Amino acid sequence: MNRLTGEFGAALCLVVIIEGLVLLVIPRLWQRMAAEAQKLSTQHLRITGLTAVALGLIGLHWLR
Repeated sequence: MNRLTGEFGAALCLVVIIEGLVLLVIPRLWQRMAAEAQKLSTQHLRITGLTAVALGLIGLHWLR
């Protein structure tokens, strides 16, 4: 396995761990947030997703 594949796999595992911790520690809050997200338009969700991706890429670039 090359380095990039290993790092990408590790990053995905960390995402799963964080999501799992949220569901374990604050499940009711997660349910409320999911219910609120259903009320948002598709365009708003896509803009939020694009913003999250951009911030993640900037943060990753800054850390490296």
